[in-house]
Amino acid sequence: MPFTTAPENLPTETSTAILNLLLPHHRTTERTHTSAETFPHQLRQISERVHQGAPITLTLPGFPCKSPNPAKVLGHLPDMGEQLSLTFLDTLCSEIERIYPPGARMVICSDGHVFSDLIEVPDHHVDAYADELRALIRRLGLERLSVFDLRDVLGDLPHDAKRAHVDAAYAPALESLRADVRTDDDTLALYRGITRFLVEDTPDYPGTRSALQRRCRQRAYGVIQRSRAWGDLVADHHPHSVRLSIHPQPVGAAKFGIRLLDAPDAWTTPWHASALRRADGGWTLMPRAEAAQRGRLVSRDGRPSHFIQDRPLGPYPER
Repeated sequence: MPFTTAPENLPTETSTAILNLLLPHHRTTERTHTSAETFPHQLRQISERVHQGAPITLTLPGFPCKSPNPAKVLGHLPDMGEQLSLTFLDTLCSEIERIYPPGARMVICSDGHVFSDLIEVPDHHVDAYADELRALIRRLGLERLSVFDLRDVLGDLPHDAKRAHVDAAYAPALESLRADVRTDDDTLALYRGITRFLVEDTPDYPGTRSALQRRCRQRAYGVIQRSRAWGDLVADHHPHSVRLSIHPQPVGAAKFGIRLLDAPDAWTTPWHASALRRADGGWTLMPRAEAAQRGRLVSRDGRPSHFIQDRPLGPYPER
């Protein structure tokens, strides 16, 4: 029987129930009590789709490519960390479908080519990562997921030309961004977090530590510019979607931060870490070097996949 919109009070109740499925996975650095009512942007977006009886589209920029730091990751292709995260996202969509029959679709907005020159990852590694991501989704039968990247927007243009197009059409002015970093705590936290990742992901820098930090601070501004540009491009192509983020987001923000897997650091992602299966059967993310101290490496299909704990975890090292 086709799904029809119920009485006028149902969209609010249904939308709240859908948002309540997301709340346990909210990624934030705040320690405050949350409820659906504290996320008005998302509640409004979901309610609009429920009122129309239409599927809910969730867009998640991320899954760009693996970190270039071999102390963090197992290689340049997706591994168990991505597999677990994609499975989680598909399951989340299926949970929504159980309470709202039109269901939900998750669009993975793979942004590796947007940043690859700034994070110093070869474009052919980004292509290989995105292609394997699509293949993994097909192999696992994750029918509620799809991948969207610059190839869907600008076809076969050279990668530098694609980035130049994104910059020209969407990137904010550098001075405006510098002002945001000076005056907005959330933008400052993002800037510091990205700077830290860039420093960590440049393991063989030939100069001094202070010179590396200066260089990474400059690159961090470029990453945030492109991040905002990519977000606006995604919004143009998916105008009725609920925008998720892999970065921590404050309660009530227009973007909903979502945690894909357990990790000791709110900023950790599968592409900046390796997956370790704990002795209790659960999974966590940590840098490859740390995971290797706590477990044995497992390979699948001829490639390193994850670690299995065979030693006590103990406290995480100070980061």
